[in-house]
Amino acid sequence: MGEEELGDAVRRARAGDETAFGAVYREVHPMLLGYLHGLVGDDAEDVASETWHDVVRDLRGFRGDGQAFRGWAAAIARHRALDHLRRIKARPRTTPLEERTVEPVTFQDAGGTALENLSTRRALELIAALPQDQAEAVLLRVVVGLRAPAAAKVLGKRPGAVRTAAHRGLKRLAERLDGAMEK
Repeated sequence: MGEEELGDAVRRARAGDETAFGAVYREVHPMLLGYLHGLVGDDAEDVASETWHDVVRDLRGFRGDGQAFRGWAAAIARHRALDHLRRIKARPRTTPLEERTVEPVTFQDAGGTALENLSTRRALELIAALPQDQAEAVLLRVVVGLRAPAAAKVLGKRPGAVRTAAHRGLKRLAERLDGAMEK
């Protein structure tokens, strides 16, 4: 589903169209689940449930297009994840993700091409091994599909910092892939 179609479905869902909300959920949930799995590991489903509760509760007040909705939902997910981690007294961590949570890569650069050539499991293992800021930037940009300004709002950083972290993370992934291929 494209951003325009998602925006239209969100507008209809805000007006009470349950079928449209189902379409929004099917489009956004796998990406949110992948992002949450990267933050809270096996507790991702529980945190996703809390996230969707908040989304449903506040949907009528949301204003924006499809990309803005992805960013808004990701910000809610991040807040719920950080609340969860505070409750269990743990620090954010990057854990291996499951294959079912990964969406197609959206970058058309060398890092994105490298990720496309990896098996899903290996790509997720490599993302999990990145420094936290790079892993989260890659997850938001690639898995959730956010542009840098939307990802920056989620992380509370400037868009340039998110672009840099995502670029460095993807570059590091490409270097690791090249090193593995030389062996």
